[in-house]
Amino acid sequence: MEQHTIADEIRELAQERDAVIIAHNYQRGEVQDVADFVGDSLGLARQAARTPASVIVFAGVHFMAETAKILSPFKTVLMPEPRAGCPMADMMTATDLAAWRKANPGVPVVTYVNSTAAVKALTDVCVTSANAVDVVRSLGAPKVLFGPDRNLASWVARSLPDVEIIPWDGFCPTHEQVSAEQLAQEQARHPNAEVIAHPECRPEVVDMADAVLSTSQMLCHVATSSAEEFIVVTEEGLLHGLAKAAPGKRFLNLEPRMFCPNMKVTTIEKVRDCLRDMSGEIVVTEDVRLAALASVEKMIAIG
Repeated sequence: MEQHTIADEIRELAQERDAVIIAHNYQRGEVQDVADFVGDSLGLARQAARTPASVIVFAGVHFMAETAKILSPFKTVLMPEPRAGCPMADMMTATDLAAWRKANPGVPVVTYVNSTAAVKALTDVCVTSANAVDVVRSLGAPKVLFGPDRNLASWVARSLPDVEIIPWDGFCPTHEQVSAEQLAQEQARHPNAEVIAHPECRPEVVDMADAVLSTSQMLCHVATSSAEEFIVVTEEGLLHGLAKAAPGKRFLNLEPRMFCPNMKVTTIEKVRDCLRDMSGEIVVTEDVRLAALASVEKMIAIG
């Protein structure tokens, strides 16, 4: 079946099911195009919380759909591909965090939203890459535990030198694999390009960027920047949205392209099948949901 025909079928099914389709910026272009809302983790969490639809179809990875369920317990949350996980989220378990907290009594726990519901349940406040610095600053604490991403922790630490950031040793494999040498080679090929990098990148890569931004911030930045060419150091799915945000400008991903297999496992056919069969429902037990809710609501409130 042609992709445009599948897209039409999805729109009809969404109307029948009273469903909203939300997709992360790293999803396949055709999945982004069929979604009602496309954004980063923070933007999609907000959208999930306020949508009047009774069904949320979440094209992303598992922790994102769990977050939607935490915020919307009376809505049905579906994932087109429930096996789409996040390696970073798996790098810190609830058992890990409980032991870490016990070893550091009284120290606030700040957890990247890229984490499981069980981890969020033991967290004081969640953050995204867009608001991590603001959230940690708002705590007014001299020291925080920050997990699971050591690279985002590093970015927060350099942004807030008066706060001691104790990082968990986790990372995003897609961003971690980028080396300073790889970026330098791309800069040599495109000396006039502005470099925009995600804070999940290694510190030495972040140091080479002209701007360090979340995906939503990148979309805003390229539309207003005077640059005509950008080296984009984040997952290649964002280039689809960047081209829409700033038509006529040129966006370059590194070679080999930064590719997250977990984000790309969702296809437009799976979105259709999910709606048709009402399959892939996400369940979060009520005790975990209630424990996790406060940390997620604080993240959204701070923005």
